[in-house]
Amino acid sequence: MPLSNKSEQTQESSVNTGKACRKQALDLLARREHTRLELKRKLSARAYRHDTIDEVLDKLEMEGLLEEMRFVESFVRTRINKGQGPLRIQADLVQRGVTEMNIRAGLTDACQDWGKLASEVRHKRFGSANPREFSERARQIRFLQYRGFKKHQIDAALDFEGNPD
Repeated sequence: MPLSNKSEQTQESSVNTGKACRKQALDLLARREHTRLELKRKLSARAYRHDTIDEVLDKLEMEGLLEEMRFVESFVRTRINKGQGPLRIQADLVQRGVTEMNIRAGLTDACQDWGKLASEVRHKRFGSANPREFSERARQIRFLQYRGFKKHQIDAALDFEGNPD
């Protein structure tokens, strides 16, 4: 086979690979918003070359189809609806490769009263009565910490006013 045919085949297969990679990325984005890191991991798992993936993701970002801030807004809204606090949401966003600036902006834009959310989550799980025993109070505190609430938000949810009975 002549050398020119091999190079033409290589170019053609890389174009087809690029198209397939883009189609796969668009299929993933059609289901839900993703971060660049998430898409890169998923496309890498499907054996696309890293330079092809980067090229496709760059084009998607330029076209406005892949936008980190849109992902953050959607993610924060979903997690708030699940009753998760700011610390948990922040940690999950960091794992997904979101920049610190976008995390702060997303949590600020949510305009959430975190103390009220912590209280609602506690009432849903444990009822409206405040815990009387130390062990029950500690259990509820651990639950709210796991959910990602800060100390002052937990205190507000448990109606602590410096006097834990």
